[in-house]
Amino acid sequence: MTIARHLRLIDELRVREYPPEHAPSGSRSSGPGYHTAYLRGADEGGAAGEAASSESRAQVVAEQEALLDVLTRRWGEPDWVSLWSTRERMLRGEAIPEPWATSVVECQNLHLWKVDERWIALAFLGDKAVGSQCDVVVVVTSVDPP
Repeated sequence: MTIARHLRLIDELRVREYPPEHAPSGSRSSGPGYHTAYLRGADEGGAAGEAASSESRAQVVAEQEALLDVLTRRWGEPDWVSLWSTRERMLRGEAIPEPWATSVVECQNLHLWKVDERWIALAFLGDKAVGSQCDVVVVVTSVDPP
């Protein structure tokens, strides 16, 4: 993960027009009122061995925290949002709009900023287990959180 590359992508998503229909494209997805991008964390072809995997994982976590720090300096302290109650509402049959419905399934919580007329959410995916894939998901949307 490179912070500069991810910041460029986030800035690009903030100004890009939303498509009229859902449009997945590799590690990105867009639709009416939102853009979502998955930022690759751990290297899938990473070094062999538990020690190397543990070091790689520690580097990914440090990079994620650095990205969060840069965004916090840029936009102020984010709201930390647990998605537990929204997930429960969805399981009871309540319709949750995209991109939040997908976020509820994939994320336990997220960091949320309101910047101009758009929400920017940052969530860390994956667990802390050695060797697990760890990604960051970024959501840029005009759809208010549920």
